[in-house]
Amino acid sequence: MVDLSLHAEPARFHWRPDEETVHDEMSRQLLTLAVLFLGNAFGQGLNILPLAEVRAGMHGTGKTVFRGDRIDDFGVEILGVLENIGPKQSLILARLSGGPLEQTGVMQGMSGSPVYIGGKLIGAVAMAFPFSKEPIAGIRPIEEMLRVGSEPDTGHRQSRGARHVAWNGQDLTAAFSPLEAVAAGGSRLENIATPLSFGGFTQTAIDVFAPRLRALGMEPRQGTTVGGGRLTAMGNPANLKPGSMISVQMMSGDLSIGADGTVTAIDAGRVYAFGHRFFALGPTGLPFARAEVISLMPNLNTSFKLSEAKELMGIISQDRDAAIAGRLGQYANLIPVTIHVRRGARKIESYEMSLIDDRLLAPVLLQMAVFSSIDATERSVGGTSLALQGSIQFADKRAPVELSSYAAADTGSALQASLSAMVPLAYILQGGFDGLKIKSVNFDIDSSDSKHALQIEDVMASRREVHPGDKLSLTTLFTGENGAEVSRTIPIQIPTGCAPGTIFITVADGSQTSVADLRQTLNSTPRSPDQLLETVRRLKGNTRAYARLWRADPDFQVGGSDLPGTPPSVALVLAGTQGIAQTRNSKLSELEIDPGEVLVTGSKTIQIEVKP
Repeated sequence: MVDLSLHAEPARFHWRPDEETVHDEMSRQLLTLAVLFLGNAFGQGLNILPLAEVRAGMHGTGKTVFRGDRIDDFGVEILGVLENIGPKQSLILARLSGGPLEQTGVMQGMSGSPVYIGGKLIGAVAMAFPFSKEPIAGIRPIEEMLRVGSEPDTGHRQSRGARHVAWNGQDLTAAFSPLEAVAAGGSRLENIATPLSFGGFTQTAIDVFAPRLRALGMEPRQGTTVGGGRLTAMGNPANLKPGSMISVQMMSGDLSIGADGTVTAIDAGRVYAFGHRFFALGPTGLPFARAEVISLMPNLNTSFKLSEAKELMGIISQDRDAAIAGRLGQYANLIPVTIHVRRGARKIESYEMSLIDDRLLAPVLLQMAVFSSIDATERSVGGTSLALQGSIQFADKRAPVELSSYAAADTGSALQASLSAMVPLAYILQGGFDGLKIKSVNFDIDSSDSKHALQIEDVMASRREVHPGDKLSLTTLFTGENGAEVSRTIPIQIPTGCAPGTIFITVADGSQTSVADLRQTLNSTPRSPDQLLETVRRLKGNTRAYARLWRADPDFQVGGSDLPGTPPSVALVLAGTQGIAQTRNSKLSELEIDPGEVLVTGSKTIQIEVKP
């Protein structure tokens, strides 16, 4: 039993008294006028009951789908109002009853279920107490949801921080805000978890990404929506009503992901749903479909609805803290993705799907899809190598970005490969150029049941003292499992005019060399789409080693390109010029070393003395 006593949280839990003071009455009347104006501006045609008129002890009716597409009623008893739970935010606390709720409690998928008192809309079921034995819910006031509809459907969420996370190969979901909760009577009200229904994914793939998704208020589950087909035709908007089930289609096709919730209100083609955020994306463009409930699943933790998407309805154009809002009859921009998995010349499986065109979510979804495509047919324990070739095509007929990477490990090779597929897409989408539209993404993954990997073990130069213009031989020794050794020797020429002193030769894998080359570029904002794409194209492959000749003198980069040997007089000018980055060392030359089609890791550095 949830403790709802006043003593547990007196500062935040407030029961409205039966007798109002004069000040309270004036405030209530002003708030009522404001709500009426708000309804005229953003909720034309909606008959709403302002929060100021909601009282403990009132009884009302909620609407939701328990089976199929039939909208059923459930009982609502108002317990009180939680005031100032956030900036200009309040929450109505209510006990739900009727239908299956006595057995299931507040269910996942009920988010957005509208609640009426005397035929007037007061808000949407949005929050619940985890592990509560009673169906007690937090209702988001409709006024707060309608404000979401006033936001302009243009622009993008700032994502500079997210781009930095993506490039460093960390968890891209760290860019999103974690799940929030509200203290109430010694307990915590949380947003009702949004069920994420995965179709066609392996259970391992869901399990790998589930902890990150749960931290954001999602509850991933296997095979409860969409199936293997795409929804392409726009449905009849008359089929969608307050209380209807909807599914936000994050991915559709051979692999699919849908997020389920309930419609709160429809007004002049504008749809309001969920009663809480999805990912708090702000302006966005997510397709959503009308869904039908297959079955209810009672659970000791949180019960949920099993649903299936039926027909497209429009797009979600706003994802804010109090609700998601969208428009009927509009199509979303999607990114077609194709993934082929093979072993040598033998084709194993192919997958076709479409992802939402969102700069933060699309890379995460791509990583999940690539991981599952590999996990479906390849072993997860034991030596495995994965050669990944891909391309990103653009709608404006720019030259595609070609991608190449290699993963080899005893465990975790699928995660390595999926991460390498995600990072370039994240960098492009989060580069800040809305006009750079992606036409398609394609990957070809060649799998082997052997671990093909070499470590840079040693680097040897034929001479340690040289003069400007001299040549020397550089030998790199690579070692692998079972005593494997591979050596490669390349000639290196000391630049003519090289100043006397110490220079260095570093032989490193592609990842470390890319970071050294692009360190300043990755931490700055690209000035044009061409500069952004050129940065991605300059990424080094990880099946090669790179011999870098450099010295410990600062240098400069312009647009990601080096300016070696800058004279002191020019350096003084460049140091104060915007858009020109100063590096910590000066690269003199760079050569590629090919040890074969294997994963190369490691780094070794030696020094050479240049004599006059």
